[in-house]
Amino acid sequence: MDIYTCLQNDHNEIKDLLDELIKLDDRDSYRSVLVEQIKSGLIPHSRAEESVFYNAIRAVNSDKSDVMHSYKEHMEAETLLRTLQLKDSTDMDWKDTAIKLREALTHHIQEEEGKIFSEARGIFSEDEANMMGEAFESLKAKVSQEGFLKTSFDMVVNLMPPRFIEKMRNLQSPS
Repeated sequence: MDIYTCLQNDHNEIKDLLDELIKLDDRDSYRSVLVEQIKSGLIPHSRAEESVFYNAIRAVNSDKSDVMHSYKEHMEAETLLRTLQLKDSTDMDWKDTAIKLREALTHHIQEEEGKIFSEARGIFSEDEANMMGEAFESLKAKVSQEGFLKTSFDMVVNLMPPRFIEKMRNLQSPS
């Protein structure tokens, strides 16, 4: 499966989970299950997407502004996700944060599936897109087993200039 299909499948799954969450009654305890499912889908997706897809684009495209904008949107979405987790665990007003997260992700996905995908299709062959899809799925499975500190460390590493990324990955990262 190519990288574009892999990413779109994840995007649709996370949007569906957020739609389901937003429809819940404020007192429905199932929301904690949904929040966990959203986190379990979003964090591995983001780290694998940054590492495999965004960094591949950065390596061959001198204009990195669109990809760097996407990294920023990942950070914003994760901030909203962490806020949602906190509000859910403390029974605070969580629904407004869930709505904001859904809006932020919808905006990000529209830009990515439009502008970024179009840019990438002009750079990568079909075979390369398929190899990236396999690498993305493999890395996503690995990231799903990692904790908060490791995935946060990986976010920072993914933002580094490509020539430093491998050196940073070889350092002892938090588990």
